[in-house]
Amino acid sequence: MIVPRPFRAALLDGVPHGFFGRSGGVSDGVHAGLNVGLGSGDDGATVQANRAAALAAVAPDACLLTPYQVHSATCVTVEAPFAERPQADALVTDRPGLAIGVVTADCAPVLLADVAANVVGAAHAGWKGALGGITDATVAAMVARGARVERIVAAVGPCIARPSYEVDDAFRRRFEEADAANERFFVDARAGHHRFDLEGYVVHRLAAAGVTRVAALGLDTYADEARFFSYRRATHCGEPSYGRQIAIVAPAG
Repeated sequence: MIVPRPFRAALLDGVPHGFFGRSGGVSDGVHAGLNVGLGSGDDGATVQANRAAALAAVAPDACLLTPYQVHSATCVTVEAPFAERPQADALVTDRPGLAIGVVTADCAPVLLADVAANVVGAAHAGWKGALGGITDATVAAMVARGARVERIVAAVGPCIARPSYEVDDAFRRRFEEADAANERFFVDARAGHHRFDLEGYVVHRLAAAGVTRVAALGLDTYADEARFFSYRRATHCGEPSYGRQIAIVAPAG
C-alpha cells in the first residue's frame, strides 16, 4: 500500500490528523487519485482501498468512522464503531482506537481537538451546514464530552475559495438575513452575482463559538485540479461524476 501524504496544521501538532487531496490513490478516470466517496459511483473496493491508505497515514491501528453527510447541523458523538452511518455532518469522539472523518469536494472540512481532554471533532461545513451551525454543534458536543472551549484548536482544510465561488443575490441574502455583518464575506462579481468566502465564514463561526485558535490552510479545491477533487469544477466541465477527499482526526493513543 502506498501511504499518501496529507496536509497538516501546526495547531494540531501532536494530534493524529490529516487533510487529504487526490494524490496517492488508486482510482482512475474522473475519480483518478485518492477518491474516498462511497456514493461517487467509483468501484467500491477501490474506494475502500483509498480509505485504508488515508487512515494508514494518520492512525493506522484505528477504525475509521464517517457519517452519511446531509448538509445538516447535526453532530453525533461516537463511542464505538457503528454498522450504519448516522445521518450527520460532524462526529466527535474521545475514544482511542477510533478515527473520525468527513469527506468533501468543495465544502470545508474542519478538524478540532482539545489535547488536554483528548477530545476530537470532524465537521463537514458546506454553506448550508455552516450557516445552520454545524461548527457550533461540534464545539458543543466536544464540551459535553469534557473539552473546554478555550482549549479547543481547529483547522479548516482544502475548500473552494472566494475567487472560485460565485453565488447569486438570493444566496447572499440568506447570509445577510441571518446577520447583516455577513456582508463582509462577499465581494461583487458580475451583475446579480457575488463571490463568497466560505473559509472565512467558517473561521468566523468558530471564533463566535469561542474557538479563537484556528488555522485556515487556504487551499482552493476548485482552482487546483491536480491536487483536489471539486464538485463545482466537475459540474462546469460536464463530467458525469466527481471524487471526494477526506479529512481524518483521532484521539491520541
